[in-house]
Amino acid sequence: MGFFSRKTDNSEPSTPSNPAMAELGRDYAIAKRHGDRKAMNRITREIGKSRVTDADGESFRRGQQAYEDVPPAYSKPRRNRRR
Repeated sequence: MGFFSRKTDNSEPSTPSNPAMAELGRDYAIAKRHGDRKAMNRITREIGKSRVTDADGESFRRGQQAYEDVPPAYSKPRRNRRR
């Protein structure tokens, strides 16, 4: 048994309707995981400038969720904490 399930849910399409918004969602999730507020704010401004339809918003969320489903490669270092 592996880390990731190979079963697919056929109720949702496998490709997002707007790949550019899905890429922005992945970039946002990466910035969030690494604590990069500057990049998060830049992406939020980009989304705010453009008109976001429901399909675009869903593509963004699916791109974000696709990255968040991957577990971190390493845990954050514990600094100045008692064990």
